[in-house]
Amino acid sequence: MKEKLEQIRREALAALSETKTAQDLDALRVKYLGKKGALTAVLKQMGGLSAEERPIIGQLANEVREALTTALEQEQKRIEKAALDARLELEQVDVTIPGKPVELGHRHPMYIALDEIKDIFVGMGFQVLDGPEVELAEYNFDKLNAPEGHPSRDWSDTFYFYQDSRVMLRSQTSPMQVRAMETMPLPIRIIAPGRVYRKDEVDATHSPMFHQVEGMVIDKGVTMADLKGTLNTVMEQLYGEGTVTRFRPHHFPFTEPSCEMDVQCHKCGGAGCPTCKGEGWIEVLGAGMVHPRVLEMAGIDPEVYSGWAFGMGLERLALRQFKIADMRLIFENDVRFLEQF
Repeated sequence: MKEKLEQIRREALAALSETKTAQDLDALRVKYLGKKGALTAVLKQMGGLSAEERPIIGQLANEVREALTTALEQEQKRIEKAALDARLELEQVDVTIPGKPVELGHRHPMYIALDEIKDIFVGMGFQVLDGPEVELAEYNFDKLNAPEGHPSRDWSDTFYFYQDSRVMLRSQTSPMQVRAMETMPLPIRIIAPGRVYRKDEVDATHSPMFHQVEGMVIDKGVTMADLKGTLNTVMEQLYGEGTVTRFRPHHFPFTEPSCEMDVQCHKCGGAGCPTCKGEGWIEVLGAGMVHPRVLEMAGIDPEVYSGWAFGMGLERLALRQFKIADMRLIFENDVRFLEQF
């Protein structure tokens, strides 16, 4: 048995010295030191030894086990170091290679249009306001002279939170006009850009979520001529001198008289195309003189003050400014589209 143990030691150490991989090393560990390994098989025969031989063979077996265990640990460290060295060699970095250029992003075309609109109105003395997107019916409808039963309050048009129809996602940024009249000193010149929500079907010029820019002026002696002159100036600032616009009579509950403003279609020049649905014009905003009742509900005397207000769709302005044929492109975030701007 003593010779068998020495033979196991010689064979195992020789095999370990030639090991190249961690898998081979693990196989040798099982072969010699495992539960069914060579050393274990020899130790199972110790029951047949005499009392004098048993401690001698036991001590030798422990020496063999310790020698093999030590050799295994050393070989494992050697293999791990070799693997690390190979990986470092493979993954080495040449610090003299020029770095890759970093591509900086840029503003979204819609926000380019918004920033230009802000600059134009701020240059005219307007203040920019921001307000809540979850709004009360009191501000979204009641104080804008849209009573119960008005079509704009229908569940098919507005995203309500509760059955009592008192809290909703705002359908316009007009509530900020009411808040401004209630809290700001006169005269007032404000614009209120932001997201709004309506149950519109998605097409080339409509979306259930879009952006509006509302504006309002309250002062003494304000007339419809001031409204038309201001909006025409804004359109020429945005699209260039000689931009063709038209005003059409309309009805809004919070303005009287009311109108809608169209800009000649940028795609067809007024001839008619799918973008303008064959009309040659694209509606960009609704406007009018602030209704006297709206002024009264905000605590402003309509006999002393008058004002005008408008609400324009930001996406539609961006469509014309960048000659985009379909509003859906603005929201799809296709990099191939966005990189053009």
